[in-house]
Amino acid sequence: MPAVLEQETNSGRGRSAKRPMSRFILSLYGVSLFIAVLAVWATVAWLLPTKHRYLFPSPWLTFSTLYESMPELLVSTASSFLILAPAYAGAVILGTVWGVLVGGSERLRLIFIPFARVVAPVPPTVYIPYAIALLPTFRSSAIFIVLLAAFWPVFINASAGTLAVPEQHRDNARALGFTHFEYLRRVAFPAALPFIFNGMHVGLGMAFIMLTVAELFGSTSGLGRFVQYYADYADFPRMLAGILYTGLITFLSMTGLGLLEKKIIFWPH
Repeated sequence: MPAVLEQETNSGRGRSAKRPMSRFILSLYGVSLFIAVLAVWATVAWLLPTKHRYLFPSPWLTFSTLYESMPELLVSTASSFLILAPAYAGAVILGTVWGVLVGGSERLRLIFIPFARVVAPVPPTVYIPYAIALLPTFRSSAIFIVLLAAFWPVFINASAGTLAVPEQHRDNARALGFTHFEYLRRVAFPAALPFIFNGMHVGLGMAFIMLTVAELFGSTSGLGRFVQYYADYADFPRMLAGILYTGLITFLSMTGLGLLEKKIIFWPH
């Protein structure tokens, strides 16, 4: 038996030693992909006729323009996050609470799920003109649109995660004398957290997409407005710099959410 345990321990150490190596190799592949994309970008920009190069600026010109535009981009980022932060926070809170309630109640599922199946697939972009016309300010209408876009992924995953709780856990909660809301708070919600974070990741991506689209319609500032403004004036290096910067901000936000998930969900799932 000790020999078997020692063998299992050594195999576990071997697997744990291989994981950092495999992650390092994958990181090298990721860096190689970025280098390859930059090389193709630079080659295409160099091969284009001179009169068309303004439409497809080189990486050097784009990155230098990005550096020059940083003060304006930082102001645009602050303006965008004044919309994104409250909208996304509201979507996470509402989607989680309502999703857990619906997932934990058969009566609520029968009432709300058919409605959700009709409304959730509707692209939030169709509401933008109406929201801008109906709500008093552009910011309030943009917050509503972004909240709506991020709400559905969180709600759907929260309700699915609550519904996926094993029946044994529900029976144990009843045996311990938990009320329905105690069961939802102390059993269903923790069990649904991996699902909820999946919805939060999708919702954050949707929130950035809808934020940019909304800013294209009527905003006077923000990352989407930055791109649209310089596209209107055919300043393509600055426009492309804005697109790359927006992608970087989105990537950093998604990475931060992933780190938060690892910190909160510390158990295997």
